[in-house]
Amino acid sequence: MQTPRERNEQRWVLGLTALASFMMALDAMIMTTAFATIRADFGSAVETLQWTVNAFNLTFAVLLLTGAALGDRFGRRRMFAAGIGLFVVASAACALAGDAAALIAARALQGAGAALVMPLAMAILSGAFGREERARALGIFSGITGCALIIGPAIGGFITEHLGWRWIFWINLPIGLVAIALVLARLRESFGPAAPLDIAGLSLVALAALALVWGLLRGNSAGWASAEVTGALIAGAALAATFVLWELRATSPMVPMRLFAARPFAAGIAASVLFYAAMYGVLFLLPQFLQIALGFDAFGAGLRLLPWTATLFVTAPIAGAVVNRFGERTLVVTGLLMQAIGLGWIGEIVTPSMPYSALVAPLMLAGVGVSMAMPAAQNAVLSAVAVSEMGKASGVFNMAASSAGCSASRRWSRASPPMARPIHPDISRADSRRR
Repeated sequence: MQTPRERNEQRWVLGLTALASFMMALDAMIMTTAFATIRADFGSAVETLQWTVNAFNLTFAVLLLTGAALGDRFGRRRMFAAGIGLFVVASAACALAGDAAALIAARALQGAGAALVMPLAMAILSGAFGREERARALGIFSGITGCALIIGPAIGGFITEHLGWRWIFWINLPIGLVAIALVLARLRESFGPAAPLDIAGLSLVALAALALVWGLLRGNSAGWASAEVTGALIAGAALAATFVLWELRATSPMVPMRLFAARPFAAGIAASVLFYAAMYGVLFLLPQFLQIALGFDAFGAGLRLLPWTATLFVTAPIAGAVVNRFGERTLVVTGLLMQAIGLGWIGEIVTPSMPYSALVAPLMLAGVGVSMAMPAAQNAVLSAVAVSEMGKASGVFNMAASSAGCSASRRWSRASPPMARPIHPDISRADSRRR
């Protein structure tokens, strides 16, 4: 039986981990609706500004498991707060960027901060709740994160239209500073197993992630048969295989390979890669389509994403509450089917002359689907491991999601050139001034 103090601690854990996740998701969503304006302001090519997204994904993917390992070794609360602090500093650097190169570098620093925050948020949250309560907590966590998906595009559009795109980064400062103070004051410190850092494992997985993500991101621009891309992908695969072999023999592995022998863990990771890849594809492409092909401004595009994004806030907490009743497999399979049908429907009907109203129903269907699958997959992964290994499991889960994001970015870069000539008159005028 829980005491009132324990319940109060759980509320603080849930609120603060969700707040940090909210800040990361909000930044990602705001960026999508501001992209066209940033491109016009800097006069940069789409291929160049694509790296404002790719740089974040690259450092995030490379450092995720490192972030989880540092939390286990030096304290999850301490590293969680440090990650938020790094993200805040990087956000200020983004706001002050004078050109595309400076913005890309600052976004890479943001990715490093997020690589500390995201796996540790899930580890801290999961460690504070027992198995029966964890699914519900993860559903609420996903729902609060979903608030960023709901309001992010609209806020991003509003800020970009009325204050300028730099303010989409300045807003991270008050949120982050408040979060750091509360984390240090309210959260209890926790550690992983008392074991030395697996330096060789950290180095191998970081280099493998760097090579693989670099190859994926450079495939379209450099050519999939080029020596650069082929060499990066081969090197990444070789380093990943070496990492697995090392972890099988290491006395204190950073990712125990026996975790993948548990079917719920392996299936949850695989399902997450699939639904995150589809979700990030929509996240990157749809705002550009609404602005450039259908002619809406940034704020209007953000509002028209609500039928998709609002479903996460409503559905995820419900899915988390009922997952113990119906089981993770039922919710994940049903959710992925709904997401596939909704996005396939959009693929069949989308044209530059289509009315926006035709997108509402398939967006809602896809949104409800992914909102069902997300907390169920998270619960399957984290419930399959011991409490002491939740930091490692969370790092693997977030690396899978990050890999999906990089894959989506690659698809986005392939789709961007046909949309490079904007239809919306305000964007056209901005481009004309630059020319």
